[in-house]
Amino acid sequence: MQQRILQPGEIESLDKTSFPRILLPQVASLFAERAARLRQLSEGNPIADYLQFAAKIVDAQHAAVSKVELQALNTTDVARAQQHSMPLLPAAEHIDPAWHQVLNAMLDTLAGSEGLPEPLQPLIQSLRELSHEERDEIAQRLLEKEVAARHIGMAPFIMAALQVTYAKRAAALNAADVPYTDPASICPVCASEPVASVLRIGGKANGHRYLHCGTCCTEWHMVRVKCSHCESTAGIHYQTIEGSKDVITAETCDECGTYRKIVNQEKDPMAEPLADDLASLMLDLLMSESTTFKRASANPLLFVAVSQEQTESQDEALVDPAAE
Repeated sequence: MQQRILQPGEIESLDKTSFPRILLPQVASLFAERAARLRQLSEGNPIADYLQFAAKIVDAQHAAVSKVELQALNTTDVARAQQHSMPLLPAAEHIDPAWHQVLNAMLDTLAGSEGLPEPLQPLIQSLRELSHEERDEIAQRLLEKEVAARHIGMAPFIMAALQVTYAKRAAALNAADVPYTDPASICPVCASEPVASVLRIGGKANGHRYLHCGTCCTEWHMVRVKCSHCESTAGIHYQTIEGSKDVITAETCDECGTYRKIVNQEKDPMAEPLADDLASLMLDLLMSESTTFKRASANPLLFVAVSQEQTESQDEALVDPAAE
């Protein structure tokens, strides 16, 4: 008697109590909850002004998400990705023109009476004056992890508009259609890197770790005590700031020499991956001063400026767009 070998995903489907492998973004509430968390974390924070600035951007994301209309998915691309265990829609290869509509809506919100302060209004005007071709060029470079120094101030706004577009597209997917991918350290939907990982509470996801995509906000499961960058299970350690209640820790890997933060909802149910990662900049500074570990990936609302002349061995400088 022959027995059929179960394929990836089929074992989980046999157990109705199994935890979800993929958590798609809930765009109706995602950005509103993130903005509220940023404001909560700004109280007494050394970078309070920046967090308030970021919260304004996320407010504008929330206002724009219901207005965007996306192109229909190319089913051929999706089928090919599923067949070859590739990310469904790699972000840099699938930029929906609707992102311009999102950016314009966000700029309208940010230019209003409840928007950004007067000193930042010229930056908004500069974004308005860019042609679609210029915007697309900057967007492409951001998605490929490149950004010219002259565009640093614009980068968080452009990335935020792209994020709305990709998150809404991801939200329309069926989680069961998202393939298993190799490596498991990149988003199975858009091939971007995670901004952080999160220990979830509530429902079937309770107690499990998920990597949170910095571009489309999809989350995918990864076991604990495993490097979220190189997938090694050896030489994993944890660093935190004394007195921080361990809500957020830096998971370091001796194998690849990188770290990525873990946000623990078991310690604070309101913890949110992107917001808590951004608000814990002091942990990044301490890591850069006291260890040799490099951050595995950036936060999409805070960019690093790297000149073309710099090599991978040189240090990257954090830049505050609000200071532009």
